[in-house]
Amino acid sequence: MLRYTLMRLGIFAGSLVVVWGLVYSGLAPRGLGDSNGLWVVLLALVISAPISFVVLRRERDRASERIVQRVDRMKANLQANREQEDTADDAARAQGQTS
Repeated sequence: MLRYTLMRLGIFAGSLVVVWGLVYSGLAPRGLGDSNGLWVVLLALVISAPISFVVLRRERDRASERIVQRVDRMKANLQANREQEDTADDAARAQGQTS
């Protein structure tokens, strides 16, 4: 998951540099008044999102598989704990009835 996040940040940083270069060279609009910095960041976000979606598809799938495995492992552990607790409770009840 960390790898995917770092790759996504890298794509955003690259987009930010490209957009900044385009804005300051005059090829892209500068925004309104003092909003230039915000304009550059928002434009970089809009550009980097679809690029990340397409380019990082495999890495996103790998991260998703790892998350599913963790959730399945947690569910199995919870079920094992429930069964252990039920067994202990049943044994205590059975011992209480025989006394």
